[in-house]
Amino acid sequence: MGLVSVLSASCSPEEPGHPTDAVVIGAILPFSGGESAIGGNLEKAMLLAVEDLNAAGGLDGKPFDISSRDSHSSVERGLGPVHDLLHTEHVAYLVGPEENDLVREITPEMRSLDLFHMLPGYAAPSVARSDTRGGAMRLAPSPFHIGCALAKLAVRDGVATANSLSARDDYNTTVSSRFMTIFKELGGRPLPSTTFASGKQAYTTELESSLKYRAGRTLLAAYPTTASTIVTEWTASGRRGTWFLGPALRTEMFLANIPTGSLDGYVGVTPSLSLESECHITDADRETVDCTTENAAAFIGHFSRRWDREVPFPAAHFYYDGVVLIAMGLVYAQATRGEIPSSGHELQQIIRDLNSPAHESASWRDLKTAMTKLGAGIPLRYVGAAAEYEFDEYGANEHHFMQTWTIHGDAFVDLGPVPVTCETWN
Repeated sequence: MGLVSVLSASCSPEEPGHPTDAVVIGAILPFSGGESAIGGNLEKAMLLAVEDLNAAGGLDGKPFDISSRDSHSSVERGLGPVHDLLHTEHVAYLVGPEENDLVREITPEMRSLDLFHMLPGYAAPSVARSDTRGGAMRLAPSPFHIGCALAKLAVRDGVATANSLSARDDYNTTVSSRFMTIFKELGGRPLPSTTFASGKQAYTTELESSLKYRAGRTLLAAYPTTASTIVTEWTASGRRGTWFLGPALRTEMFLANIPTGSLDGYVGVTPSLSLESECHITDADRETVDCTTENAAAFIGHFSRRWDREVPFPAAHFYYDGVVLIAMGLVYAQATRGEIPSSGHELQQIIRDLNSPAHESASWRDLKTAMTKLGAGIPLRYVGAAAEYEFDEYGANEHHFMQTWTIHGDAFVDLGPVPVTCETWN
């Protein structure tokens, strides 16, 4: 936890002033509460993006800046900080929060005020609806993509039966239900699953209820704090059962709070950080894919050099990109319309149009050239730290591959990617 909690000044009561004429992007992140292990790391990615953008010239000479607030990992406690950003600071562009329920709570207000909402988090809700006010964009893969990848892994590995042990929140229950639905469609046999409330001291009853069916795989879909309690209790009880690990568990905090070696060899799925152009289908059935990771490795090095060898979480790549995508849209609008859009709905359309596959690409590694071209009115699609972006009509990024991984001792180890080809059941 020490790795990701060092940067908390930006959510303190004494918020530092912004540079003169700064274009301020609001951020609502979990610096405290159950998800506090990730907040500082995600904010560092956003601050790094701002530094890179300002070094590239900013918005017609105006600097970008970040104004962060603490969501407290809670709907009840997170609403006040969001309202502070919207009504005291009057930010027009908001990134986050991580908490699915808090996003749902603030979405009507974001639409009413016609503000722009960037959602880089894994647990962000769907944006599959058309609106005339407000603009939301979802960067990470949906629970459907995660469920598809897990189901395909199970079938590939010859798993005949599966169930899940999932936290009773919108994101993890959706991942679980998608996994079970697609697993059945692919020929597997679902067994009864178990849900639980997060934050309990023990999960003896839930573990027994889930594992008594002796499923070929049990998906553990939960956030790191609760999942580490479950795994510790499971280890002490004799380690009966075989796990799949949900996407929220690939964090150092989770690894640091489970018995060393307890999950060695168990497989998890997270969004792939390989670019689509770095991946190639290698078989006629389009089920085997080979990807390189040079782009992601370059960003990890860039981040680590800036932040004293700290490694970005996979989600941090998306947070960096979220800031850059906002900036690209604003710079292009300024160049082509003479002003930045006052409407979040309009900005969303601009960013979607910029990221058409027909446009020339622009890499996060050369933002100076990208901003110069955008400032001259040349449309560019963004090749980011996490993905080559292409958005559907609602503002959701398209995804083609997921990354599988395992645990060895006290480290995560990447395995092969898996294609997402379950569109029939979306």
